Amino acid sequence: MMKQEKPARSRSGKPQWQQKIALERIGILFALAAREFGRHPERSDRYAGLARKIGMRYNVRIPKELRMRFCRYCLSYLVPGRNCTVRTNSRLRSVEVKCHKCGRITRFPYLREKLAKRKKYNGKKQNK
Repeated sequence: MMKQEKPARSRSGKPQWQQKIALERIGILFALAAREFGRHPERSDRYAGLARKIGMRYNVRIPKELRMRFCRYCLSYLVPGRNCTVRTNSRLRSVEVKCHKCGRITRFPYLREKLAKRKKYNGKKQNK
């Protein structure tokens, strides 16, 4: 009698194929939220909340560019200039996103990106 092989599982306990589908659905939900925001902003908020819920259920990280598009506190879909304010804070070296619905400020540090850009630039300079 031979043992049956089990499908590959990641640390979360969910199979890889389920995590891949979950990530695709998160992308689809954010695309729908962007499309529906002009006519139905409350529907966009629902899509953002569903995407977050899928990410938590399947233990999938939401990509950074999508993570910055919803408020972590009230789960509303954020569009700069419409329902949120985006500023840079040079003292804290971060991008500040203020939600107009709940008033919370979320900070995303940008030091890592600056360092990566600097390394890339210095690499090109040395090659010349």
